[in-house]
Amino acid sequence: MRPRTAVAVLLVLLPAAGCGTGPSLEDRGEVTAPPGDSKHLTIGSAGFTESDLLAQMYALLLDRAGYSTKIISVTNREIYEPALESGQIDVVPEYAATFADWLNAKKNGADATPVGSPDLAATMKALRALAAPRGLIVLDPGRAVDQNAFAVAARYASAHRLRTLGDLGRSRLPVRLAAGDECVQRPYCAPGLKKTYGIRITAVDPKGVGTTQAKQAVQNGQDQMVLTTTTDATLDSFGLVLLADDKHLQNADYLVPVVNRSRAGSAGVRTALGRLNTVLTTADLARLNEQVDSWRRLPEDVARAYLESKNLVPRG
Repeated sequence: MRPRTAVAVLLVLLPAAGCGTGPSLEDRGEVTAPPGDSKHLTIGSAGFTESDLLAQMYALLLDRAGYSTKIISVTNREIYEPALESGQIDVVPEYAATFADWLNAKKNGADATPVGSPDLAATMKALRALAAPRGLIVLDPGRAVDQNAFAVAARYASAHRLRTLGDLGRSRLPVRLAAGDECVQRPYCAPGLKKTYGIRITAVDPKGVGTTQAKQAVQNGQDQMVLTTTTDATLDSFGLVLLADDKHLQNADYLVPVVNRSRAGSAGVRTALGRLNTVLTTADLARLNEQVDSWRRLPEDVARAYLESKNLVPRG
């Protein structure tokens, strides 16, 4: 099977997917037409490593199921989501809670009460209700989740017997947190750590989310904890370990394929992509990210090797 490379998509998507003169999809009433099953599908990637890997895996799985696929890279959700509605893109990998809140804000305004939550079932219900009027179907989530996570130095965790954020809260240790400057106000960052876990956040060091600078600050003891993600593949190299979110502060950002109903809403697409749900874990995804980011392997090669190792596509 041919090697596959994501190609950057140009802004020509905008005229067809933008405002236009007709009503938006969400205003066109209930979608009643049967789901479509186009044999030529365009898969969108958001342009970062994890999204590229997922797009490559989606393409390989769909190819095996008899579809012809191509991948385009669109780094801005404001562009690729309307393109998904219009059918210029047929499939994208998304994150349940984040996408639910994004669609909710698009429909109800930036100040709308968030609908994403740590409850996966409630999040998926809200997400599907928001997606359906736009002609989108959200397929089932798998086992992999990419959500905010907090890491400390392994030696610090060992010295204070820390395995969970609850342990850190009970320790009453003062904690300087390396994160983005928005962490001061975000409910799932400093305020949530204080409210849910009782962690003594003494300051937020604005070094960014999961950046090298932020991890180094924890590694050298300048800060005690860093905000990163559950699929961060570089923690070991900095001597850091994640503390488990034992009280489920973070939203349910499970990976979900989102498809255009009129072109890719068929049982064939659902079955093909659903095969990934049975095998791909958060730990797997972190290792795959590492192979691309640290080992400099191509996403298409890493994706194929993984699916071959799970017997989801034929070898060779």
